[in-house]
Amino acid sequence: MLIQSSWVRKLCAAGTHTTMSTTTMAAIPFANSTIFSKTSIFLRRNLVGVSTFSTTFSVSSDKLRTKKWRQSVIASTVELGNIKISKEDVVRDDPTNNVPDAIFTKLGMQLHRRDQHPLGILKNAIYDYFDANYSNKFEKFEDLCPIVSVKANFDDVLVPVDHVSRSYNDTYYVDSQTVLRCHTSAHQAELLRNGHTHFLVTGDVYRRDSIDSTHYPVFHQMEGVRVFSPDDWESSGLDAIAYTSQDLKTCLEGLARHLFGAVEMRWVDTYFPFTNPSYELEIFFQDKWLEVLGCGVMEREILKSNAKPDNYAWAFGLGLERLAMVLFDIPDIRLFWSSDERFTSQFTKGQLGVKFKPFSKFPPCYKDMSFWINESFTENNLCEVVRDIAGDLVEEVSLIDNFTNKKGMTSHCYRIAYRSMERSLTDEEINDLQSKVREVVQEKLKVVLR
Repeated sequence: MLIQSSWVRKLCAAGTHTTMSTTTMAAIPFANSTIFSKTSIFLRRNLVGVSTFSTTFSVSSDKLRTKKWRQSVIASTVELGNIKISKEDVVRDDPTNNVPDAIFTKLGMQLHRRDQHPLGILKNAIYDYFDANYSNKFEKFEDLCPIVSVKANFDDVLVPVDHVSRSYNDTYYVDSQTVLRCHTSAHQAELLRNGHTHFLVTGDVYRRDSIDSTHYPVFHQMEGVRVFSPDDWESSGLDAIAYTSQDLKTCLEGLARHLFGAVEMRWVDTYFPFTNPSYELEIFFQDKWLEVLGCGVMEREILKSNAKPDNYAWAFGLGLERLAMVLFDIPDIRLFWSSDERFTSQFTKGQLGVKFKPFSKFPPCYKDMSFWINESFTENNLCEVVRDIAGDLVEEVSLIDNFTNKKGMTSHCYRIAYRSMERSLTDEEINDLQSKVREVVQEKLKVVLR
């Protein structure tokens, strides 16, 4: 892996792995809410180029020191297993670095490893399915280092060099050759090279995105991979691709029944850079079709490049938040990060699908902001500014009006919804937040307020 920074090599070689896995740092490509979903990194709504963001959005350390409105207490290190990562290793005064303080603080949270958390409960339910149906054949990796090389995150899983997913508008860059992983697929190539043939990878992943009830810059994915040798398909009467596809569909239909019960299912042909053929599995649940995951037969180029030239393999990816919100009736993705006992006490280890009982009736407060945009403006950059200031107090940012005047200048009006899940916000703090948002939007994004 072409990891340029020695601290990344040090961190990820030190063994951030579960007791069920062997030491590795790699990268695996399948799981947004899912990585295959239509709003995923590969089918992003905002098709924005790479070149503009790094110069307009980077923040110098001097500016950070002078902004008293920023969070006053930011941990100087986070721990991943027995590894400590310094904030300066992730949030840097570097023109290619676009990782804010708030994202750094999420690095060691690992919600998927908490057995009484909805994400941990769901992860363990999936583990139970694979353990029961495949005689504990699947290895489990769940604390691999989330700081990976650009090569591992993109090149090793065949993401084109000019693909929008590589944009600074979509991905958190530590430096020009190092990112916070956008998907657990960032570990696929190395695991294959190390000889693993049946594995599940679960972890926190990072993407710059819009703000609403289903999008958050940190979420959790699971990817599964199974590799076959010629002995597996040659006696079946099927060719390798047909055999692999059939096994994949049988596996995932069983997983869907394990999680959702006896539901109607359908397969949808689709496209992903790293599988061919590629599919999405949908189930009819709560009176509508729900996309559960994406999957497919792994591209041979990936296998050939990673010491498995004679093999075929399947891979799938799913987003834990996306499925947990459905299974537990959780209405807002921000709740997964809540430490409020009214949320955490509702869930118990091993109890999948307990329905969440809302406890917050606090109303939202709406603030509008209009400005003339420039050529480098993107909505993701705006959302990053708002998140960096308001944190989880911001519920949604939505474009409610735009127009272009006779001089060719374009104006956008955004409505920002502020709401706490745990308390009523005061007029004073909302006004203060909005004032800071306006100030920083104008300063960082070089827009002209109206």
